[in-house]
Amino acid sequence: MIKRLEWKQGMDLEKMLDRTEETLGSILTSVQEIIAKVRQDGDAALFAFSEKFDHVRLSSLQVPAEEIERAYAEEDAAFIQTLEMARDNIRRFHEKQVRNDFVLPSADGTVLGQKVTPIERVGVYVPGGTAAYPSTVLMDVVPAKIAGVSEIIMVTPPGKDGVIPRAILAAAKVAGVDRIFRVGGAQAVAALSYGTESIPKVDKIVGPGNIYVATAKRLVFGQVDIDMIAGPSEILVLADRNADPVHVAADLLSQAEHDRMASAILVTDSRQLADAAQQEIERQLVELPRAEIARTAIDNHSYIILTENMEQAVEAANQVAPEHLEVCVEDPFSYLGKIRNAGSIFLGRYAAEALGDYFAGPNHTLPTSGTARFSSPLSVDDFVKKSSFIYYTKDALAKVKDRIADFAEREGLHAHARSVTIRFEEKEEK
Repeated sequence: MIKRLEWKQGMDLEKMLDRTEETLGSILTSVQEIIAKVRQDGDAALFAFSEKFDHVRLSSLQVPAEEIERAYAEEDAAFIQTLEMARDNIRRFHEKQVRNDFVLPSADGTVLGQKVTPIERVGVYVPGGTAAYPSTVLMDVVPAKIAGVSEIIMVTPPGKDGVIPRAILAAAKVAGVDRIFRVGGAQAVAALSYGTESIPKVDKIVGPGNIYVATAKRLVFGQVDIDMIAGPSEILVLADRNADPVHVAADLLSQAEHDRMASAILVTDSRQLADAAQQEIERQLVELPRAEIARTAIDNHSYIILTENMEQAVEAANQVAPEHLEVCVEDPFSYLGKIRNAGSIFLGRYAAEALGDYFAGPNHTLPTSGTARFSSPLSVDDFVKKSSFIYYTKDALAKVKDRIADFAEREGLHAHARSVTIRFEEKEEK
């Protein structure tokens, strides 16, 4: 049964929800060993780990072009159309995020500016195992393509027959992935980070995964860049007394079915809605194919928080800083300016969270575990680098050289100061 809390002023929801990371313990040691083995043995380690963890003996790692084309051709035509429509929506949204170079010239001859350069090679991790996620392919690849990434390498674990799900391969073709490798887990992250005989080293790794994948991404950060350390999925539904409890319960369960650590929270000022939603959760939960997973998430990590008014409800939502925030109220746009912390915001009674997962256009790779307080969804910005540039004429530098030298001397960096003043010293004739 979902737990219930009565909101009190000054309540620390972040502490109460206890969204601390899973204890790494032996996982950390295992992942370190996997990374070391891949660095040492390359492809041989990947083949061995595939047999050990995925129970499949592979003869090759790269998925040939013919296999991708066949998957695309054999996939249901209506689903291909859905993938293409979703891709176009994602592209339309993310194209608005593109940043341009800028130049700031001055009359004294100085030129300042910023140069935006795409990352050259990106690795995209697509989870496998209990479920296939073609939506992850679209969400991670389309912004990279818009940014101008030169090469996109995708890794995903194969099934026990060595085959990648058809929907994943079809989505990869629709999105424009350059190369695909059938390898998953921490070993895939290691391969992308350091390179093997078959898999090239990348500059950045994006995409969600289990605790082993997340730990591996944490350990290789610095060797490569990563998007984020994603925690369990979360949803918070902010609802007033007129919200439909059937819809509210369905939306909460849409995240609870992700995994046993997922969190689903309802915040409302209506006791009647809280009671009805609680009953609906129990009624709908037993009908789900993933009921066992959802039950664990609901019982252990989910809450109904009852507030005195909707102002308190908004404050509670800001404290939680959820990955997904649904605003199921009469006038959702009047709440938008009050929301400070959320990964993605769904406004109104018909903006179901699944819209964001699959189709609407904004990215579904979102900050979790309260990190929406300081971080953002995956975007085109994640696939570019920004370099500043500076140009000064001799006259322009002459006007400020003494100030720069003084600044450097105050920091005890005499060579810094001299690098400026030496340009104005008269050279001795030989």
